[in-house]
Amino acid sequence: MSDSAIAPWIAQQTRQLLAQRGHAWLLSGPSGLGQYSLALALVRAWLCERPSEQGACGQCGSCHAIDVRTHADLCVLMPETVMIDLGWPLSEKAQSDIDDKKRKASKEIRVDAMRDAVEFSQRTSARGRGKAVLVFPAERMNNVTANALLKTLEEPPGDVKFVLASESAHQLLPTIRSRCVGHSMVWPDEKNALTWLHGQGVAPAQAEVMLRAAGGRPEDALLFLQSGRDPQGWIKLPKAIARGELGVFKDWSPAQVVDALHKLCHDVLAVKMGAAPRFFDAADLPAGSSVTVLTTWSKALAATARTVEHPFNAGLMLEALVSQAQNALNSRH
Repeated sequence: MSDSAIAPWIAQQTRQLLAQRGHAWLLSGPSGLGQYSLALALVRAWLCERPSEQGACGQCGSCHAIDVRTHADLCVLMPETVMIDLGWPLSEKAQSDIDDKKRKASKEIRVDAMRDAVEFSQRTSARGRGKAVLVFPAERMNNVTANALLKTLEEPPGDVKFVLASESAHQLLPTIRSRCVGHSMVWPDEKNALTWLHGQGVAPAQAEVMLRAAGGRPEDALLFLQSGRDPQGWIKLPKAIARGELGVFKDWSPAQVVDALHKLCHDVLAVKMGAAPRFFDAADLPAGSSVTVLTTWSKALAATARTVEHPFNAGLMLEALVSQAQNALNSRH
């Protein structure tokens, strides 16, 4: 993959990490900073037939095999839902079970997949450039899965390298973190992030709104747009919520609703405390109520976020969340 094909801040980190020695890396930071992109750039370079200090050539047989998701020396460990989203093939059994509706695609990294990865790491390299295991998002391993990986990290076969990419590295076992070379993802500056978004076909005005909505994280901003979000809708969202309008969240998942309300709460609180808002323009925010009421709302949202993926009635939950937000934004206490 050439530097022109990936974001400049990812290319810079790729060069930096390729210059280091080790058999396992942990890439950590908030979502939207490119952990998966950087992890993939590293494994491409490790397996490339003509690598340079900048990374993979992007044109050899190995690079092509990764492009079409068929590289014999690359094992990706991901939740099945993430593999489907990113175009990686599931194992024949997993695909068959899901197709036959015996079960849904897993949101965790399954133990069966980890066992396959351990077996993969012990094989001889098929193309002679060693092997690579990419784990993303690494925090989706449960304790059984994580302990299976830990044993391989502690006694790695000689020709295999690991890269774990995480958006919540604090959730990983301390023993796993200690076996890896840690790397904190670089936050791109606003100019570079906007330039990259423009290069992805995002109009300048939309890019500014979405980058702000994503808290400065360019990949999250792009995903936000690709999911069908309207930048004008984001601008209007704070005052619509203050009026109790449920329609602003049409087709949003519960997790996306909670995230948006958390950002709104943060910004209204910030303005109350004399600070600059982060996710919205100050002129688009409702006045809000007292710091005490807003802080209570923030704590309630944090509690909801911990259980947002559990079974519930989504419609009733949305009504409750918007009502809670409306009360917090309009309370006179």
